Amino acid sequence: MKKTFIPAILAGLCIGLGGTIFLSVESSLAGAFLFSLGLLTILSFGFNLYTGKVGYLLDNRPSYLGTLGLIWLGNLVGTGLFALALRFTKTYGSLFERASGVAEGKLNDSPISVFLLAVGCGFCMYIAVQSYKMQEGIQRVILVVLPVMVFILAKFEHCIANMFYFWIYWLGGEFTVKSVVYLVVMTLGNSVGALIIPAAMKLHE
Repeated sequence: MKKTFIPAILAGLCIGLGGTIFLSVESSLAGAFLFSLGLLTILSFGFNLYTGKVGYLLDNRPSYLGTLGLIWLGNLVGTGLFALALRFTKTYGSLFERASGVAEGKLNDSPISVFLLAVGCGFCMYIAVQSYKMQEGIQRVILVVLPVMVFILAKFEHCIANMFYFWIYWLGGEFTVKSVVYLVVMTLGNSVGALIIPAAMKLHE
């Protein structure tokens, strides 16, 4: 269990790092580019990120669902720990202001919109992770960075990144049940999106 859970916590920390960068810069283009450091680190070190692992569901036994659930929880803990650490820094005020705007924008959206935007993100994430596995050198870096920038600039929904933004929001006293429900909707959307290419490839075989 710890061989799955600890790398999942570390992946959550990496997404927290990427999310902090995104909230700290004024340029959305720069924020999207720098956020990709989180995924590049996760892939380089072999950490467990839910949105990077769910695309391989069809290649595994049903018990893999339990592994994915554990990874999701580990990502939740990791993003929470990063947000909690920031709670005790001078930057938290500005991060809370930015995260509140991000969180409230998501919570004011409709469930179907959130789901479909999450599907788009899952699709991009599978492209990034599978490209990293298939390519070498600078090509693998480019093919990780570009899909990440695309899903951020297109305002697609990434459930683990949103965990971090919601943690910042929650720690500021703004916890809502709706935000938890929306995280579940985002997770389902990411899962569907990540499985589009592998499912189509299996049908093509």
